[in-house]
Amino acid sequence: MPTINDLLRDARERLDRLDARDVAAELADGGVLVDIRPAAQRVVEGEAPGALVIERNVLEWRCDPVSDARVRQAVDHDVRWIILCSQGYASSLAAASLQRLGLHRATYVIGGYEALRGVVPELRKIAPMRVVRQATAGQGRPWGMTSAARPVCGSDTAETCSASEGSIHSAAPST
Repeated sequence: MPTINDLLRDARERLDRLDARDVAAELADGGVLVDIRPAAQRVVEGEAPGALVIERNVLEWRCDPVSDARVRQAVDHDVRWIILCSQGYASSLAAASLQRLGLHRATYVIGGYEALRGVVPELRKIAPMRVVRQATAGQGRPWGMTSAARPVCGSDTAETCSASEGSIHSAAPST
């Protein structure tokens, strides 16, 4: 019987793993950073500016280009989904799940948000509301993001897409 360590090892062997230092370049090339951390964890650790927040329990429905619950960025199977969790464990399994859906460019950030915080000065531990004010105060896009890497909800801040924000979200399974 496989263990969680076996599942994690197998997932990581299939992925083109992304170093935190390379996130900016990937976003500049049109990659979509997806923060799958739960809301409570984002409050404690801080937001990832520019990330599209899709909690883990609905990730596959939001990223699958044929799903009725997909986000606008889910245009085809060639999207570069860059999955972010706190330390890179849950995001490894999530990226592998996306690849099983045919989203062959899905990956995750090695070391997760903790690794990003180590290489991106804007991610020092600050209150999420401060991040929102900084990003909306005309200080530019974090990590040199292009407009192609903008969150689906419409601004350069990390936002959560919920069922109340549009019909594309209404077909998500309930948990």
